[in-house]
Amino acid sequence: FIITNSGGELELTLNSRNTPELILNRQYIDMLKEFSHSKHKVTATERTAMSFIKKKIDAARGFIDAIRQRHDTLLTTMGAIMEYQREYFLTGDDTRLRPMILKDIATRVRLDISTISRVANSKYVQTPFGTFQLKSFFSDSVQNTKGEEISTREVKKILKDIVEAEDKTNPYTDDELVDLMK
Repeated sequence: FIITNSGGELELTLNSRNTPELILNRQYIDMLKEFSHSKHKVTATERTAMSFIKKKIDAARGFIDAIRQRHDTLLTTMGAIMEYQREYFLTGDDTRLRPMILKDIATRVRLDISTISRVANSKYVQTPFGTFQLKSFFSDSVQNTKGEEISTREVKKILKDIVEAEDKTNPYTDDELVDLMK
């Protein structure tokens, strides 16, 4: 996926650069029409050929429809993730990530959790802030001292920032880190 920020509006596209357009071969459709509009008596061989062509055309249409449906499912799911994590995709700030589980997105797009899992698995999204695995946007949550739900990814980012900023000659103790995290 590719997410761009165009003046505060997020735009989502599916990277389909290497995906060819699938179309039915017109010759087979014309052959089928010829057989069905034929004035002479159809032989058994012609009937078999017509049946074969019809089965292949139907299978090709089914395949093309399945590819279109997959495309739609991918875009719908990623669109829901993008909206759910809108503040992150606008700023690139890890602390703006909301806790999100597969069920959150499944509920929004009315698809099964297993479908959302398959979409998130082994897929990547290119953003203005880098390219990330889709599953990295899913995280559990913890409650802060005010009772608010915070993404575990946000907690890790805050802890990392604290440790990076500390005096390396006199690092924080575990207790000091706990107090700072509170």
